[in-house]
Amino acid sequence: MKKEDKALVIESLKQTIQSYSSFYLVDVTGLDSTATSDLRRKCFKSEVKMVVVKNTLLQKALDQLDVDYSPLYDSLKGTTALMLSNAANAPAKLLKDASKSGIPGLKAAYAEESFYIGANQLEALVNIKSKKELIADVIALLQSPAKNVISALQSGASTIHGVLKTLGEREN
Repeated sequence: MKKEDKALVIESLKQTIQSYSSFYLVDVTGLDSTATSDLRRKCFKSEVKMVVVKNTLLQKALDQLDVDYSPLYDSLKGTTALMLSNAANAPAKLLKDASKSGIPGLKAAYAEESFYIGANQLEALVNIKSKKELIADVIALLQSPAKNVISALQSGASTIHGVLKTLGEREN
């Protein structure tokens, strides 16, 4: 590959990585063409972009970005596919589903501004919540006490109404 072509690939990788909030480094060694096509289809359905990359070019692209991605460099060995997504746990769910035979395997990931190194981190990545999911959980927790107060006031009003109605009927 010519130096100019490498520079174009590196620039393309930089732009692609910057346009997503999280990415996974996946070992796709041993996947045949049918399995690769199947994985790509699943990625497309889950809004995950999958790109097979050369390790050296990916490392050069990561070097040129603002974030220090050096913890991921030891994982750049063998055949590597880059799985990019804006939902931090989407690629992890795909990998967990697809890796029942051990292929593809997680090498490392950068999700929610944290590094996850090794295949043993897959379960943690599956359970990670996005910023939007956490905000929704907080709002639900904040609404719960208000709903309880409103419910108590409404039941109290109906109880008072029932008592007054009963007392009113007694006098007649």
